[in-house]
Amino acid sequence: MSKNTIPLRKDVPEKDKWDLSTLYKSDETWEAEFKTLPEYTEKLLKLKGKLAESSENLLSALKILAKFYEKIEMLDNYASLKHAADGGDSKAQNMEGRASMAYAEFSAKTSFLDPELMAIPEEKINAWIEQPEFRDYKIYIKKSLHFKPHTLSEAEEKILSLQSESARTASNAFSLLTNVDLQFGSIKVDGEEQPLTQSTYSVFMQNPDREIRKEAYKKFYKGFENHQNTIGALYGGSVSQDVFMARARNYDSTLAMRLYGDNVPKSVYMNLIETVHKNLPALHRFYALRKRVLGLKELRHYDVYVPLVKNVECKTSYEESVEICRKALSVLGEEYTNTLCDGLLNGWVDRYENKGKRSGAFSSGVYRGYPYIMLNYKDDNIRDVFTMAHEGGHSMHSWYSKNNNPILQYNYTIFEAEVASTFNEELVFEYLLKNAKTPEMKNYLLAMRANDILATLHRQTMFAEFELKAHELVENGTPLSADVLRKIYRELLELYFGPDMVFEEESDLEGLRIPHFYGAYYVYKYATGISASLALAKRVTHGGAKEKEDYFNFLKSGGSRYPIESLKLAGVDMSSPEPVQSALDSFEDLVNQLEKTL
Repeated sequence: MSKNTIPLRKDVPEKDKWDLSTLYKSDETWEAEFKTLPEYTEKLLKLKGKLAESSENLLSALKILAKFYEKIEMLDNYASLKHAADGGDSKAQNMEGRASMAYAEFSAKTSFLDPELMAIPEEKINAWIEQPEFRDYKIYIKKSLHFKPHTLSEAEEKILSLQSESARTASNAFSLLTNVDLQFGSIKVDGEEQPLTQSTYSVFMQNPDREIRKEAYKKFYKGFENHQNTIGALYGGSVSQDVFMARARNYDSTLAMRLYGDNVPKSVYMNLIETVHKNLPALHRFYALRKRVLGLKELRHYDVYVPLVKNVECKTSYEESVEICRKALSVLGEEYTNTLCDGLLNGWVDRYENKGKRSGAFSSGVYRGYPYIMLNYKDDNIRDVFTMAHEGGHSMHSWYSKNNNPILQYNYTIFEAEVASTFNEELVFEYLLKNAKTPEMKNYLLAMRANDILATLHRQTMFAEFELKAHELVENGTPLSADVLRKIYRELLELYFGPDMVFEEESDLEGLRIPHFYGAYYVYKYATGISASLALAKRVTHGGAKEKEDYFNFLKSGGSRYPIESLKLAGVDMSSPEPVQSALDSFEDLVNQLEKTL
């Protein structure tokens, strides 16, 4: 693919696309499966009011539920993956919407399940789940009962289920606006016009020509400025939806609601912010170093991603990246690396950007299909090697999880997921650093790793603090607007970036373009994840068979434990601020090395 041309979806070679046939061979097969969904609802409705009568009735209901979840997961993933690959594919969008509506309808009609389950006397339900036939459902029941204090009556649960589809309006509209409708124009580089998109923006921010960075920055944020009030209203609506749900379910706050399912104490979230605040001087030193190395009178927001070490060749083909992952992750054994690399080369991945494709990258694990990966891989952006390893970590976590757990307990939490992904990134960094052929390449990698930890730990903590402040405003009766959101975000920019940064008038628009904000209190898990992964990477690479076995037991545990407990199994205690402090110490060590060598 030419770097100056972004192809239409229909022109992308098949080898560069993911193979969705592990889900459905065709849209027609999908349609046939979709038509069977009402059968599961009908079967469950026949058991309404009867779950407490016998263990057989409850077991029958759970088997039907498991089968429905398996089918709806396949249906939704097939449609959503097609839509992610081409936002302009109206058929895929329709299919995704129908799958979502079908799930909402199922949830509404079967809303009696949780209240009935929780109405079963504790002594009776505890005896039932010890029976051998409940082996595949025991954890699911226990985790369901965990929500008993926040489960409403059948009628109330039905009402909440009925609005689940409309609750996604803000997120869906934001995605369509920013990925499909917004146009950013182009930038002239070496006499040729190159398109400015959500995906290419990061490449422009690494261009050594400061005027190109500035032009790309200004044009990019102009697109968001032109729609700031709409985006502000969308995010305000998303936060209001969170507040509504927290109050409807009798949580103390939106934060308490989001942490409750993972059984994560509020102290973990607050300790993260507090610990990062205490260590901001090292971050400010890094930005001061960047200003000196780049020889700038003023460090601007568009200067923070350009490589500190120049003239280092970083072009890496997709296939070369796969081999880097194979070698870097070899400590995990051949089963791990062979499975991952075969998947990366054969059907798991949608590799490159095409028109209408969602920006960024993600992994989407499916119980009865490949653990799919979406990339927008560019061979001139070395970070995309790390992105491949990152998403590969997610997918291998899904692979081990689904192969060691029944469907109702295979889904691990995002809190755990970000450990497996950033663990892989750390091993790739160590491999590339060890094999660096020149001092310049070594410095380049050190600087890049410092930036990556910064992006995952410091920046995501800043995002987490922004989310907390935005939600607290609405909880306390202050409506959100673009102006209010920009004010909160600018104050955080100034706090985190420190005295050496000079911001543009539009810099605080960054807070309006982060898609993760539409899944509230998600981003803090990146920060806790990298903190855990740095500790575990050291433990596995410097340890022996037991340490590696502990890590694989963590990958295999799926959703069988709450995340704090599963990470203790791996060898790290995230209920303590110690792993976060240790990760920040690692960042400061990188800064110290760079201050000496640069």
